Amino acid sequence: MILQLYAVTIILFDICVLLFRIIYHVCLSIYRCFIPPPMRSVEGEIVLVTGAGHGIGREISYIYARLGAKIVCTDLNLETATETASEIRKHGGQAWAYKCDVSDRHSVEQTADIIKRSLGNVTILVNNAGIMPCHPFLSWNAKQIDQCVDINVKGCLWVTRAFLPGMIEEKHGHIVSMSSIAGMVGCKNLVPYCASKYGVVGMMEALHEEIRQDSRKLDINFTTVSPFVVNTGLCKKPTVRFPSFTPILGPEAAAEAIVASQRRNERLLFIPRHFFYVWKWTRALPFAVDDVIKDFFKTGLEPHDD
Repeated sequence: MILQLYAVTIILFDICVLLFRIIYHVCLSIYRCFIPPPMRSVEGEIVLVTGAGHGIGREISYIYARLGAKIVCTDLNLETATETASEIRKHGGQAWAYKCDVSDRHSVEQTADIIKRSLGNVTILVNNAGIMPCHPFLSWNAKQIDQCVDINVKGCLWVTRAFLPGMIEEKHGHIVSMSSIAGMVGCKNLVPYCASKYGVVGMMEALHEEIRQDSRKLDINFTTVSPFVVNTGLCKKPTVRFPSFTPILGPEAAAEAIVASQRRNERLLFIPRHFFYVWKWTRALPFAVDDVIKDFFKTGLEPHDD
């Protein structure tokens, strides 16, 4: 009887602690809506960006370089990666360019080995490389599906797997991975793409949990980025009913938001930010309401050639 009473007391105490912690974090989140956390310095960090040869990846590289980081520009197209690195060096920054096919595990591992021997351990990784074919599901061919999965999600896995050990060695690091609104909400004409971007979200959540529970108390953090439409050339035929509510941003604005989010150690970034609250709200409603809201906003992508 005494043991049972003791067990019940312990459970009640744990519940009280749980409720206190929930209330604390909810209040902190509300507070942070008005007063964001301070941004960490990235000066001296070794930042690797995949897909750095153009678009968001190039702009992210420029921003980190201006903040004093050392930039490793990787891309399947070495010429464009070299252009990014050259532009950084022209303005007094430190940057190196490497060719890397993120869908090829051997290419990733070889590149990672060269970078570690030449520069040291990467401490900020930005998984940015990706493709986005846009067709009705049954018109996707096998090659397109394989490429979409291999680059968008397996590429993130291979690159993260190659550079995470260095962060563990340093007991310090940050991984940023590009998902998409289509990695949080299903979109027509993007079925395999949605699957790949949902996979990125799952990968990042699981990695966060592994590191959080690691007994070594590693200071390694994760930021998942879910943009709407960014004008990088991937989204060729977007449909938007309310441009002021669902704006199409340039890569510069998106990159600024991504770097700021990483420096504030935010786990999830929607671009634009208010989409986070729309997504949270609709997840709590019946599926039929979710459909009605999608029909009202009429946002999406029309099919287009790659």
